[in-house]
This record gives sequence, C-alpha cells and structure tokens, in this order.
Amino acid sequence: MSLSPQRPKGPHLNSLRAFEAAARLKSFAAAADELSVTAGAVTQHVKTLEAWAGTPLFVRNARGVTLTPLAEELLPQFSYAFDQLGAAVHNLRNKAQPERIRIAALPSIAQLWLAPRLGKLRLLATEATVSVVALEVAPNLAREPFDLALFYSEEAPGDFDLTVSDDVIFPVCSPAVAERLQDVSDLKSETLLHDGSWRDDWEKWLKSQGNPQSMPKSGTVHSLFSVALEEARHGGGVLMAHELLVQDFLKTGVLVRPFSGSLTLPRKLVAKFTPAFCKSPVYEKVKSVLLEEN
Repeated sequence: MSLSPQRPKGPHLNSLRAFEAAARLKSFAAAADELSVTAGAVTQHVKTLEAWAGTPLFVRNARGVTLTPLAEELLPQFSYAFDQLGAAVHNLRNKAQPERIRIAALPSIAQLWLAPRLGKLRLLATEATVSVVALEVAPNLAREPFDLALFYSEEAPGDFDLTVSDDVIFPVCSPAVAERLQDVSDLKSETLLHDGSWRDDWEKWLKSQGNPQSMPKSGTVHSLFSVALEEARHGGGVLMAHELLVQDFLKTGVLVRPFSGSLTLPRKLVAKFTPAFCKSPVYEKVKSVLLEEN
C-alpha cells in the first residue's frame, strides 16, 4: 500500500490578514477595529503567524508595537495582495448584483444631507437598492464591502474621488437666542455647542473673526452633530454648524445665523468610489444626485 506524505500547511488566511492590517496601521487595536474582531484575536493571529514563520514580526513595548525589519520589507507585498483580493471581491459583488449600492457615511452626513437625496436617487435609478451604514471613521474601500464613502477629507482627491462641496462653518442658533447676540463678544454669555468630531471648529472660527484668545471656547460637547443641532433648535445654545448640514433649517427659519462671518475650512466633503463601482450602470446617476444643488 502506497502512502502519501502529509502536505505541509501554510499559515491561515486570518493570520496573514491580521498581520497585514496591524503592520499597515501600526496598531493591533486599529487592526481589530478594521477587521471587526477583538484586539486579543489580532494578537493571537499574529502570534500564530510568528510561530509558523519562526521569527518575530513586531516589537512589543509599553507604547505599542513597531515592525521588525523583516515585517517592514514584507508589508508592501502583503498589502498589494490583499488590495488585489479586495478588488476581486468588489468586482464579483458588483457584477453579481449590479443594482445594489452600499454607502458608508459620517452619521451627520447620512442623516442630514444624504437622506433627502436617497429618494431622488431611487426615482432616478428605479432598479437600484441602496443601503447606508453610518460610521465615525472612513472605511478602507479597498477591503471593506462598500461602493461609496462620504466623509470630510483634507487629502487631495484620487482618481475615483468626487469633491462634493467645501466645508463652510458658521454659528447658528434659535431666533430667540439670536435676539441676545448683537456682537461676537456676546457669546461669552452663551453656551457654545460642540460636535465631538469637530471640537476645534469654534476656536478656528473665532480666530478668523479676529477675536482675542481670551474668548471662551468651551461648552457642551455632543458625540453626534444631530444631537447638538437639536439642542440649538430648542434654544440650548449656539452651535458651530456646517453649511451643508443646516441649509434646510436655515431656509425654514428654525435656525438663524446671528453673525454673517463664515470660515471655509481646508477639508471638503468627498465621495470616494471603488474602481469597480465606477463601471456600474448606476454610477453616473449616483454622481448626478450627489452633485445636485439643494
């Protein structure tokens, strides 16, 4: 009886994926967040790969991890391989379900800016099925199952990016609060409302208006812009607003601008598409809706 020798096994794909993410992001915690697993799982996967390779790939210290020279050398190859795998998965999904559109967006963008446009998109692309996931951090489109991401960004747009709008900020409040504000200095007596993602916007705007550093910039901080917006609507304070997110409230008079000064920030609202989705039959329709004037 002939015997077939057992073939040697290579490392598990999950171990390779954990190594690539942790090495690229220089953080086990960030890799765990991207891969939707625990940091402990990433640690175990990396240890398994290091045991298989017979050599360390990370140097652990009190401040986190750094890559060994070997890991630095190999990282570009692994990143390229997983980018190619991600592109193949996107192509498979888009060709198998060309009518599906998967969008990731900042919560405030999804709720206050994108939502009114989804109805227009459904009328324009009756064959399309749209799903939206609200995320605080932009996804890695090369790896994650989204066709489009809508986030503010200061990076130069790439080949598959669409600049939607500038980010213009200015204070807004209820009409009753506005009656108390004759000058920017009157803000000293008001509650300043902040969104946790943009806590320094008040400081930037006040500086652009030539106000002294002694002007208080603290106040109530909310984790969601929509919550801060509701407080401003009900007279709870003055909110540093983003033009795209409050246009409808200004039109109806629910909110008003107590001062005329605006500040255009370096960041812009950018729509990032996957290369596969740019070949989709609904791409141009999505693009036209995103660029449509309010």
